[in-house]
Amino acid sequence: MKSVKNVYEQQYTTYRFKGIWNTVFGEPETNGAWLIWGSEKNGKTWFALMLAKMISGLVRTLYISAEEGLGKNFRDAMKRAGIDDSDRNLRLMEYLPLEHLEELLEKRRAPKVILIDNITVYNETLMYGKFHDLLRKNDDKIFIFLAHEENKQPYTSTAKMCRRLAKVIVHVKGLKAFVSGRCPGGAIEITSDKAQLCWGVQK
Repeated sequence: MKSVKNVYEQQYTTYRFKGIWNTVFGEPETNGAWLIWGSEKNGKTWFALMLAKMISGLVRTLYISAEEGLGKNFRDAMKRAGIDDSDRNLRLMEYLPLEHLEELLEKRRAPKVILIDNITVYNETLMYGKFHDLLRKNDDKIFIFLAHEENKQPYTSTAKMCRRLAKVIVHVKGLKAFVSGRCPGGAIEITSDKAQLCWGVQK
């Protein structure tokens, strides 16, 4: 049990984002779950790669392309996100079984932020308390899960649970990312020209 004074005096570790990222996300704590969700072909992976690029400027970051793999389409998305081979903090992998991911995260130079694209692939393995266990065992890391949209909700039961627990929620629609949760919130255009076409915004 802590007093009010204890809580106010408690120190928290956060990431210092800059620019539009700071405006929308603030300075998030360095642990917990985030969720990025939306319909197909609306820019989820593109936005997630932009986010991964930004975060890897601060800390070691892992992007697991479990659903799509690391084929040409994914490489093209990397290029659109502005990722180049000078980024030493960003690592990319195809599907990795959960037990192997847990082993990787125990290593000394393990990534501090893990993006998992897509949570559908891990739906069964994250059931029955495994989702909570993953966060509890790695309480110094952020897990950012991507999820599809179905009937205007995140798809799969695990994605819905993630939404309830997530510190940050990003709904991607029409090449625009709408950010909410325990942060200032706001919107980020994934690509200005195309987003304007989707939303009918005039220059």
